[in-house]
Amino acid sequence: MKTKVTIQEIADFTGLSKFAVSRALSGKSGVSSQTREMILKAAGQLGYFKDQPNPSMGRNQQLQEPENRKWAGAVLVLFPNVRHQNRESLYWGPVFDGISVRLNQKGLDILTLTEPSNDHMFSLLNPQGILGIVTVGSVSTQNLMEIKKLNIPVVMVDHMDPAFQSDTVFTDNMHSMKQIMTKLISRGYKRFQFIGNIGDAQSFRERWIGFSSALEEYQIEHQQVPSLISPEVENISEALLKALAVMELPEVFVCANDMTAVFVMDALKEQGIDVPGRVQVTGFDNTHDHLPIMATVNVDKELLGMRAVDQLLWRILNSDTNYERLLIQADVLVREFTNVVSETDQ
Repeated sequence: MKTKVTIQEIADFTGLSKFAVSRALSGKSGVSSQTREMILKAAGQLGYFKDQPNPSMGRNQQLQEPENRKWAGAVLVLFPNVRHQNRESLYWGPVFDGISVRLNQKGLDILTLTEPSNDHMFSLLNPQGILGIVTVGSVSTQNLMEIKKLNIPVVMVDHMDPAFQSDTVFTDNMHSMKQIMTKLISRGYKRFQFIGNIGDAQSFRERWIGFSSALEEYQIEHQQVPSLISPEVENISEALLKALAVMELPEVFVCANDMTAVFVMDALKEQGIDVPGRVQVTGFDNTHDHLPIMATVNVDKELLGMRAVDQLLWRILNSDTNYERLLIQADVLVREFTNVVSETDQ
């Protein structure tokens, strides 16, 4: 039975040469950083990096619990090298606080590192001095492959990568977005546009899926402007101006997060479109509760960080079990601009 994915299969899948694929997988020069990233992701999607099952595992394996254990050592927290994903962020800052608090409760030290542009930086780390790694936000596939060489447990918050298997912790993005849409539809809204680069983060893609599935379930026709969910939307003002020229103004702009909603409202104001007068705007993450964002999702950001630590400690003691994806439910908030009504996930 054939199980190993070949370099030729990856080359056929990506439309690149075997030479380029081979150089990328071996970490050698000869391909650009962007091409290498694309090849690594494609290889992961095809199962090239899939770990083989541990034959020593049995159905009656005794799982170890970390609760009563005394811990000593340090955990590395890795932030991406992105301007809006750092400890000062309204979203990521509280996630880090949750990680820090939980590690302190467990008597563990914390090391922080901004994702290096040079992936060989990880070779300077001493794996014997680090119990595990918690990554916060998006991390490049190339750096994840360098982390893999350290052979220590990793838990990723709000990110996953087909080329790198590990435990992950997410907000239940898809279900929460579907709840927002259900509440909007129940109020009679039928014309929507989603805004946010769905390729930028796994969470954004899942929110898009929740948005789309709600429209499909309630049989609401939808013509999404492609540029509003592509990298073009990174310049929201320009992307929105182009979109407004070819589409009917929707009743609601459903944004990938609150920060996107802020930029959308500013761009609409530039075009003389009143929010919430002529159009409504929704967000996600509840980071800008003083603005007229009609609906959002209150993510328990500190809990995301705390549960990532819990999962890391559990993984340290149970290294041979299958990887897990932890989903944390969130509260949908629908605003009337004078009152905030919290509708807790049932």
